[in-house]
Order: sequence, then C-alpha cells, then structure tokens
Amino acid sequence: MAHNNNTIQKQKYKHLSSFERGEIAALHKAGHSNREIARRLGRVHQTIANELKRGTTSQLKTGRKPFAAYYPETGQAVYEQNRKNCGAKSKLLVAMEFIDFACKKILKQGWSPDAVVGFARQQPSWKGKPMVSTKTLYNYIDQGKLNVRNIDLAMKTKLNTKTKRVRKHRRILGESIAKRPLEIETREEFGHWEIDTVEGKKSDDNALLTLVERKTRNYYVIKIDDQEHDSVDYAINRLQDAFGELFPKVFKTITSDNGSEFSNLASCLKGVTDVYFARPYASYERGSNERHNGLLRRYIPKGKAISDYSRDAIKRVYKTLNNLPRKILNYQQPAVVFEQELANLS
Repeated sequence: MAHNNNTIQKQKYKHLSSFERGEIAALHKAGHSNREIARRLGRVHQTIANELKRGTTSQLKTGRKPFAAYYPETGQAVYEQNRKNCGAKSKLLVAMEFIDFACKKILKQGWSPDAVVGFARQQPSWKGKPMVSTKTLYNYIDQGKLNVRNIDLAMKTKLNTKTKRVRKHRRILGESIAKRPLEIETREEFGHWEIDTVEGKKSDDNALLTLVERKTRNYYVIKIDDQEHDSVDYAINRLQDAFGELFPKVFKTITSDNGSEFSNLASCLKGVTDVYFARPYASYERGSNERHNGLLRRYIPKGKAISDYSRDAIKRVYKTLNNLPRKILNYQQPAVVFEQELANLS
C-alpha cells in the first residue's frame, strides 16, 4: 500500500471495514466534508456519501426535536444484511420443469447429472427453456434440495478399495495388442471391439459375455452357460449368424484379455476378424469394456446369481446402457450412433 500525505491508498473496490466506519463517524462528527474524509481514507467521496446515508438514523432526545446522526454500528449492520442478499439467485424454482426431468432420468434410468444436462442442451424441445448447469445440479444434490441423493449417483460414491498384488507373468494367448494397427487407438474408425466375461455367483453359475464397440461405445451382453471357451465360441457363432454378411465389416477387430475362456477365440474367427490380446494384467488396454462392465454391475451386482436373470432382462439392461447419453459422443446415445454407422455400411 502506498502512503501519500499521511493517507493510505486503498485497493479499489474493497469494501469498508468496521474500523473505517469508526473513522468516518469521528471525522464526520468533527465537521469534515465527505471529500476530506474520502481523501484521508483513500476512498472515493461517493463511497463516503453512501456510507453516511446507510448508517444514518433518526434520534429523539427528551424534550427536543428529532435529529439524524450517523452510527458506524448501524452502517455495519445494514452492510452485513445487504451482503446476505448478494450473489446469484437460485434457479431451483425457475427451472423446475428441467429439475423434474433431471430427477426422473437420474432415478429411473440411471443417467448422471452431466448426461442429463448435456443431452437436454442437444434437444430442440429444451431450447429457450430455463435449465441449470451440471455443477449447479450437483450442488443442489449435495445441499439436499432434490429428491436425488449422492447415494443415487453410482459413480460418485464408488470407491477403489482394491489393494495391489504382485502377480506372476502370464502368457499372451495370441497376437499381442502391441501389433494392433495404431489407427485403432484413435477410435475414428468403426468396427473395433473389446471383449470380456463377467462371472456369476459361483463356479457352476452362468456367465455374461460382454462386447463394446470402441468408436460408438455400443455394448452387447450375452448370457452364456459358463466361462469355458466352448460357451464363448458358441455365443460368437450366434453373433455371426445375427449380423450375417455384415459381420466382417462390423467386427473388424476384437481385443481380449488372456482369460482361458478366450483361448479359442482367434481360431473361431480366423479369416473373418482379427483378434488381439491385451498384455497380462493390463485391464486399462480394454478400458471401454471395463468401464461398461462397471455400469452393468449397477443392475447385476456382484454376488448375485446370473442364472436368476432371464435373457430378456439382460437385454433390457444393456439397451438401457446404450441409451445413456455420453459426453464423449457429444451427448448422443450409443445406440443411435451405432445404428448410423450400420446404415453407412449398407
């Protein structure tokens, strides 16, 4: 702070302190003008005028007429009350239609707050209507203003409680991911998949074969008898029958882990689809598949028997996931983007 003629040059736009209000009261009582008080405090004269108006009250002495006087305590109290009313006004009531829409999507369809906001902004039906941002929606949830709670947001409450383990080297079942064409990494080309299995409650339970297309994030879940390679091969053959002549165009490559259930995958798809295997214990090399399997666990938790779920029920689950708007897809739904890619192949 710079000193000039026994005055301190205050920082611009800084609010008056209670100490400064005491100085104003003393100087004003001594008969100094607003400009003189402002000069001594390093303030703009209008600031002094506003403060005197804010803190002036009418007083009445016994047997005398009413008179007006400035009290620093009054000025401070009025200032603090005005500060409470500052800031942006809540949009909770103004955007109630959008808030109701968001709560339904989060609670009934498992959407994230970001997916709700991003999707709505892409829809013509919401253009011009009051909405709130993703951050504001999260704030309302944190503050308990909505009937959505943090426990309803699966990914927000998920904690990583796993401990790292030192693992022995495991051999790669076939062509290494290191030899996979680099252009697949960019996710710009359609037809490159990641594959995995999800185990059931016990060794004799059913299992799930999961596949996700890297560009569109479209996800398939197929119920299989067990985690043996025969069951996987059978499911892949059924998938080939379903897509017919389009299969080689839709499934150009598949990247798998080194689970024994995929030991025959490359042979099963030889001459049709190129199969690559991630490095042992490197699940991040199939990140999309791992992520989607995590979403799947919202509906089929660990410890639940997969045999208890019908194929129709499982189909409803992965269709629900394919209808979740994704930020990475500019809030489009994977099912819609996937159908667009299929149409381009026809």
